[in-house]
Amino acid sequence: MPADFFTAEPLKSYLASGRRKRLLPLRELFPSRNSFFRSVFYSRYFAPRECGSGVLLFFWKRQRLICSIAILRPVREGDFSEAHMKLLRHLYPQLMTALCRIEALERERSVLVDIERFLGRLPLPTIILRWNLKPIYLNRAAREFCAVWEKGPEEAKRTKPSSAIPNEILERCRRLRQQWLEAERQSLAVSFLREEQLCHPRLAHLRATIRLRHLRSARVARPHFLIECEDLSRNGGYSQRASSSALPALARLTIREQEVARLVCAGQSNKEIASATHLSLAMVKKHLHAIFRKLQVPSRSRLVALML
Repeated sequence: MPADFFTAEPLKSYLASGRRKRLLPLRELFPSRNSFFRSVFYSRYFAPRECGSGVLLFFWKRQRLICSIAILRPVREGDFSEAHMKLLRHLYPQLMTALCRIEALERERSVLVDIERFLGRLPLPTIILRWNLKPIYLNRAAREFCAVWEKGPEEAKRTKPSSAIPNEILERCRRLRQQWLEAERQSLAVSFLREEQLCHPRLAHLRATIRLRHLRSARVARPHFLIECEDLSRNGGYSQRASSSALPALARLTIREQEVARLVCAGQSNKEIASATHLSLAMVKKHLHAIFRKLQVPSRSRLVALML
C-alpha cells in the first residue's frame, strides 16, 4: 500500500478516535456504499487497483498499534462475506503470534548490531565460534591477528587482514569440544575446565585464550567458543618496565597480588605463575579474580595495558 494510505481520511480520524477494533471492513467508515465510491479515498487507493472493497486488520500491543494489514478485493469478486470475516478472525491470533515473533527478532537483531559496532571498536582481538566451529563474530583486530598468525608480522602488513582462523586454534577447539563431550557423558560437564591457552608454534608473543562458554539456563543449545587473542609484542618491552617501575595501580593490591600481576604482565600462564610463586593453580586464579575486581579490568590484556 502507498505510504499515505493509513494517514488518509476517514481512516486517520478513525485511528485518532482511540477505538481498538481488530478487524475493520472499510465500508463501516462511510454512511453508504455510494458515498464510499464517490470518496477521494476510493478514487485514490481503490480505483487504480480496480478494487471495490477492503478489510483492515489492526494489531495492538499494550494500546500501541504495531502493525496494520490492508486486504483489498477486486470489484468482480464482490464484498467480503461473513464467511470471509470468520476466516480472518480465525487467522488473526496466528498472525499476531507471527508479528510478535518478528518484533522479538528485530529487537534481538538491533541489540546484536549495536554490540557488533561496539566490539568492532575494541582493540582486543575477539572471536566467537559456534559449537560446529563456524564463526559467529570476528572484529577487525581479530582478523589482523589471524593474518599475523598465518603470514607473520611483515607479510601481514603488506596484505589485507583476510586470513581464516588458524588451524592450530581450531584444532584446540576441537580437542576442547571432545573433552567436554566426554565429561558430559560422565555427568561432569558442570565441573569441566573450559579454558585453554595456546601459543603460536614459532612466534611466542602470539597467544590465544580459548573459553568454552555454556549458559547454565540452556537445556538444548550446545556451548560456544570465546577466543581472546593477544599480540604481546605490541607492548614492546612491557615486562621490564612493569617489574621495575612504580605503578600507581599496584598500590591497591596486596604484595602477593602485585607479584601475580607482574608475572601476568611478563606473559606467564596460570601454571607458570603457580610454579614461580609456589601456589596452587586454584589460588592463582583466586588472586587473578581479586586483581581484576580491584583494578576493574575484564581480562589479562587489559591488565597489561593498565600496568604500562
